[in-house]
Amino acid sequence: MLKLYDSTLSGNAYKVRLFLALLDIEYRKIPVDLRAGENREAEFLARNPRGQIPVLEDGETVVWDSQAILLYLARRYGGEAWLPLDPAPMARVAQWLAVSENELLFGLARARAVKKFGRAFDLKACQEYGIGGLKVLDEQLENQDWLAAGRPTIADVACYPYVALAPEGEIPLGGWTNVLGWIRRVQSLPGYVGMEGIADQG
Repeated sequence: MLKLYDSTLSGNAYKVRLFLALLDIEYRKIPVDLRAGENREAEFLARNPRGQIPVLEDGETVVWDSQAILLYLARRYGGEAWLPLDPAPMARVAQWLAVSENELLFGLARARAVKKFGRAFDLKACQEYGIGGLKVLDEQLENQDWLAAGRPTIADVACYPYVALAPEGEIPLGGWTNVLGWIRRVQSLPGYVGMEGIADQG
């Protein structure tokens, strides 16, 4: 059985939990207490030298970083459904993975970290950067249901958590009509599981 080293409030760990649920894959969740420093202990660092969650173990294969884990699961268990093999749609998926690790992480996720966890980032700068990311998403979703293809892909899974959690960083979603429609579509996917802090938009 797969093992996921996880922290409940981590949006990056939630990406993996969500994708495992969408793939209907059973796994064992192993909580990592970040406040107690368990991610800095030698046993954990042997799995991920960066000391970050999530980490996935699949037999002898160990994968760290949420994006890498999504790629691994998509190719290992999802066929072509979640990660297209054709160059153009594959590149579009990669583009949105980049957005998830830039505007959404350094903007939306860090604004949330300031308000929820007391992190010392510049709240206003994070909010402004995150709003820029929401603008890009909203424009992309003006005439299509999903970010990278005519169906959900790991691009949607990667971008969804910190967008849906944006209100915890005092970034309201009310004015982003296309983004809200996309959130509802994600929440309607078979197998969807939520996370504390994410409102049901149904």
